[in-house]
Amino acid sequence: MHHLSPPNSDAFDGVLRSTRLAAIVRGSDPDAALRTVLALAEEGVALVEVSLNTADALGVIRRAAAEVGPGTLLGAGTVLTEDDVSRAQEAGAGWIVTPALTESVAASVRAGLPVLAGALTPTEAVGALRAGAHAVKLFPASVGGPAYLKALRDPFPDMPVVPVGGVDLAGAEQYLANGAVAVGVGSPLVGDAAHGGDLATLRDRARRFVALCATEEPA
Repeated sequence: MHHLSPPNSDAFDGVLRSTRLAAIVRGSDPDAALRTVLALAEEGVALVEVSLNTADALGVIRRAAAEVGPGTLLGAGTVLTEDDVSRAQEAGAGWIVTPALTESVAASVRAGLPVLAGALTPTEAVGALRAGAHAVKLFPASVGGPAYLKALRDPFPDMPVVPVGGVDLAGAEQYLANGAVAVGVGSPLVGDAAHGGDLATLRDRARRFVALCATEEPA
């Protein structure tokens, strides 16, 4: 089975920093989840993460990898174990997202996959980077909001942080203005599309997020 080689960290970083948006697809219907991934890719969302708690997530990643163009980097999310990492990579995921600092972070680094490691506190955030994470997934970002991100970055001004959790359009704008390298957006972008919902409204939301994130100047 032929797989594209995973993006190296520099290539992933370039996409993350230029598009500043990662979409998070989580759904109960594998066919709807696949259609959602493809629609997001067509609307210019270059980083699309399929959560492993999506129905047949590995099948969705495998099918999407065969259909999306080279401009879309598919990731796997909610990755907890070493086995999750290897199965996601085998399916075609080129980057990894974890909800916490688990063995999956080191396993992703060993596999040569960029990883966004879930952390909330300053100690966890530093631990994520020391473990080799490409960036800190600030999760759940909704606990402290943009003000917490700003406070976290005061002692760590160079820390790459990607807030995730309840990030809507207005929140995305605030997080980016407060120094987020990118934002990770689930339901405020995807809505019910991965459960079989309307794709036209998904495309409209995607265009809004792509435009907002691309035009926000990095802090």
